[in-house]
Amino acid sequence: MTQRFERLNEEKVFKDPVHRYIHVRDRLIWDLIGTAEFQRLRRIRQLGTTFLTFHGAEHSRFGHSLGVYEIARQVINIFKNRNDWDDSETLLSLCAALLHDVGHGPFSHSFEKVFGTDHEQYTQAIILGDTEIHRLLEQAGGDFPQKVADVIGKTYKNRLVVSLISSQIDADRMDYLLRDAYFTGVSYGHFDMERIWRVMRPCNDQIVFKLSGMHAVEDYIMSRYQMYWQVYFHPVTRSAEVVLTKILHRAKVLYQSGFRFRHQPVPLRTLFEGKMTLQDYLRLDEAVIMYFFQVWQEEDDPILSDLCSRFMNRRLFKYVQISKDQLNVDDKLKEAFIKAGIDPDYYLEVDSSSDCPYDFYRPGEEEERLPIQLLMPDGKTLHELSLESDVVGAITGKRRTDHKLYYPKDKVLALPEHSIAKKEICELLHI
Repeated sequence: MTQRFERLNEEKVFKDPVHRYIHVRDRLIWDLIGTAEFQRLRRIRQLGTTFLTFHGAEHSRFGHSLGVYEIARQVINIFKNRNDWDDSETLLSLCAALLHDVGHGPFSHSFEKVFGTDHEQYTQAIILGDTEIHRLLEQAGGDFPQKVADVIGKTYKNRLVVSLISSQIDADRMDYLLRDAYFTGVSYGHFDMERIWRVMRPCNDQIVFKLSGMHAVEDYIMSRYQMYWQVYFHPVTRSAEVVLTKILHRAKVLYQSGFRFRHQPVPLRTLFEGKMTLQDYLRLDEAVIMYFFQVWQEEDDPILSDLCSRFMNRRLFKYVQISKDQLNVDDKLKEAFIKAGIDPDYYLEVDSSSDCPYDFYRPGEEEERLPIQLLMPDGKTLHELSLESDVVGAITGKRRTDHKLYYPKDKVLALPEHSIAKKEICELLHI
């Protein structure tokens, strides 16, 4: 046994608004929390641009990661008390729960969209690369970092460990629903988590739920559905993401065309050049990105300056609802924008939101979805959730999709009254 399996002399706790306290007794967990790579998560918001919609949504991926660890710890303890858990997998499971989001970048999904990065790949790179986290994990055994990366990558041989942090009802989702509901101030995301814990059972290499707890599981599914449409897909949040994406894209185009910035984006150079190292990536956080958005308001490029001003001062794009048939922006609309001196590449964007609240694997589909299984009263038979629940059955496999066209209404309305382009745009957008 190495020193990394040591227990702390006394338990450390973090006061948490969702779980009340987060408990740490393992020295490895305590030391991982103290690494530079994990502390960086304090500087990355959990909900990206949502703070521009719900002003309380300033919480970080640091708090969420601690929360996922705490839920995994609680569930493991319940399993242990029932003699349903292999204790040799405990530390591995707790490390994977803690580190599952360590590879997120600033404004994660918008950032990934522009630069083609993948936070899951970076999470594994941080765990396996030249980092403080890797050196600590290595002291718990030479193959331990790879095992943690495999759990997060969903390739670890013990599927029960994987399902604890990655399934349709797991520690990750349970924490972010409750945490995001708390910090946005909405009531949609609440469900009886402790009841769900009590009806969880390990079975056939996966986590299943006693039939008697079906209504708590239904409540969780519906909470997730409501949070996606009321919070995660909120049109103002999506507008902010559109503007953010356009800023990053414009800055990249300008840099690659040799534009002379007044405020050179030194930390972003390797990113724009496609040569970013892991250490370059780890130096990026939202404070760095926001600094450049602030100073780029003064740049000579009118598009970059305007977009940055919009983001920093919350003068976001408005939207019109469109149908699936209108997904390709009308050429007439693009031409009218060009005629009006408004670049459609930066001021017109179709954004689609899509979610399926619950589904299970169907032959021929690429995405594997492990169904939520209910354990029948005989303690042996399993029934897939939608077969027992009328509520879940009604929404199973039902994908809801929403399309919006975002544009700068203020720019359009500021055009001269006699402008033909203004008249065309207003007619096409029904302003």
